[in-house]
Amino acid sequence: RTMFYGKGDVYVFRTYANPLKGLKQIPESNFTEKHNTIFGMNAKVALKGEQLLTSFTEGDNSLVVATDSMKNFIQRHAASYEGATLEGFLQYVCEAFLAKYSHLDAVRLEAKEYAFDDIQVGTDKGVVTSDLVFRKSRNEYATATVEVARTASGTEVVEQASGIADIQLIKVSGSSFYGYIIDEYTTLAEATDRPLYIFLNIGWAYENQDDAKGDNPANYVAAEQVRDIAASVFHTLDNKSIQHLIYHIGLTILDRFPQLTEVNFGTNNRTWDTVVEGTDGFKGAVFTEPRPPFGFQGFSVHQEDLAREKASANSEYVAL
Repeated sequence: RTMFYGKGDVYVFRTYANPLKGLKQIPESNFTEKHNTIFGMNAKVALKGEQLLTSFTEGDNSLVVATDSMKNFIQRHAASYEGATLEGFLQYVCEAFLAKYSHLDAVRLEAKEYAFDDIQVGTDKGVVTSDLVFRKSRNEYATATVEVARTASGTEVVEQASGIADIQLIKVSGSSFYGYIIDEYTTLAEATDRPLYIFLNIGWAYENQDDAKGDNPANYVAAEQVRDIAASVFHTLDNKSIQHLIYHIGLTILDRFPQLTEVNFGTNNRTWDTVVEGTDGFKGAVFTEPRPPFGFQGFSVHQEDLAREKASANSEYVAL
């Protein structure tokens, strides 16, 4: 049966967490370290266990960990966490829950990064990056999910996922969409060059789940690097559709990080509606927000896809 309970919207802000350093350098990104001066997240925890059944069937609370206690448990363990990644923290807390409460069978934790951006400030030394003042980010954010289950010999990670959500990119030229089925239901005009505005959620899976913890930073994939790859491929590729674009983003991510087995996408088409077309005397054009409904795509790219593209003489895949 389905049986779990937990606590959502657990906000955690740890200052001066250990920095993440030693990331692999890739051509598409200058991101090589994260200072973690503020290590913030919105977490959601679920506890699982067969012994919890009587709390549902009989109202027996003798084995119930109050959800307020769960919140306190997560927040207080942020103080003792010695790692530098969202995934590592979630696994650390899951294992701590199982060590504390022997009647639990598994613990699942999800988190969205609560990110803060660096900001420039004026000082007597000129304009510098502040190490004290930060700005709440309104941009994309890292995500992670970890579930740890109790086993006969200890504990085991049974689910681990990493990702980045709410990337929003607009390319003003160099995208097209044509050659699709045209019949009595078609009102959309073909486009050989259009602005393309997309929302992207990107996830990835490691072959070795321990790499997700970041203990060996050279094998860790930072969400910021994935974001930069997506933007770089979007800039370079003469894409024929969003489907075409995300396939090539996935190939490049897997090429840069062979420790990954899969990259998955959830994307959304938010391309603007045209108000005024460009003319010879008017280089640009005028657009407005699109009306709903919106198109979406779901797709995963695997190492087998990359190997096939590299082996094919007709492949258009070219990495930077």
